[in-house]
Amino acid sequence: MAETTLTPEALLARFADCRILVVGDVMLDWFIWGSVSRISPEAPVPVVEVQSESRYPGGAANVARNITPFGAKVELSGLYGLDANGTLLEETLGEHGIGMELCLRRPEYHTITKTRVVARHQQVVRIDREKRHPLEPALAAELVARIREVLPRIDGIIIEDYGKGLISAELVAGLLAAAAERGVPVTVDPKPGNPVEWRGVTTVKPNRSEAFACAGIEDVNRDAGVPPLEDGPLLEVGARLLEQWSCDQILLTLGEQGMLVFSTGSIPAHIPAKAREVFDVSGAGDTAIAVYTLGICAGLSPVIAARISNLASSVVVGKLGTTPIEREELLEAITRDFPQGVPA
Repeated sequence: MAETTLTPEALLARFADCRILVVGDVMLDWFIWGSVSRISPEAPVPVVEVQSESRYPGGAANVARNITPFGAKVELSGLYGLDANGTLLEETLGEHGIGMELCLRRPEYHTITKTRVVARHQQVVRIDREKRHPLEPALAAELVARIREVLPRIDGIIIEDYGKGLISAELVAGLLAAAAERGVPVTVDPKPGNPVEWRGVTTVKPNRSEAFACAGIEDVNRDAGVPPLEDGPLLEVGARLLEQWSCDQILLTLGEQGMLVFSTGSIPAHIPAKAREVFDVSGAGDTAIAVYTLGICAGLSPVIAARISNLASSVVVGKLGTTPIEREELLEAITRDFPQGVPA
């Protein structure tokens, strides 16, 4: 039987039909852009003359933002504060068409804000405003109840754990039970050290350092440049996590070495990175899981979804800041990488 393929345009049309829910630690990314021409007389630090400022969705909200260029419907679920930055976050998400009906705004929470000062395309300093709050079981139950109501119109769920307290065992257990009832695929960007039970999810996407930390194995080849399919400890990590989390796939991101896909019952598949100038890696992981999940929901196999995700990440690292890939950029990359069409 001949393999079914999609044109790049047809694939992106499928992306546009997807309905994705992102659950995780929402943040506000604040950029202060300026120039440096002198060193401060008060301390050996540069004096930045501010030229402009801009705000973007951050954390889990940036994952949602990476979905919007493709026309997909995206909902966001998380917690933020009643402070001024919470209002700015609402405005910023509204500008990008990201729904917040599943978010909870509470007076005891501070809106997580990361302020980056950038001069001459170089980050000078980052200022974080955050107070970690463990998620109360009652709030977890409220979030799950809200999510249950919308699941009939959701095609896929992304769980984004930035270690700020939202992704608790109670929240994940309730969320995975609700998703399983409706057969909704769930992808996860994990945080090492969070004792959450991921059994039952579709795909977990750690980077190399996170994967070794979660598996409890020493990364002896980190800087050795060993090819991924010849890296014994790396292959052991993937196999161990696949068993430990009882998920369908492990999507292991490897920076300049690309990605490794571990699937139950299959040999690992290596997807080499696309050679291009790396300008800023900020947000590349968010792009990877956003596009990968769109691929899975659009009917692609995990390996092909990972290849599309890898293409998207290779474009994003060539941009400054947490700038998402645009639809036309991904269309061009897919057309170049899949001249015979995308296997579907």
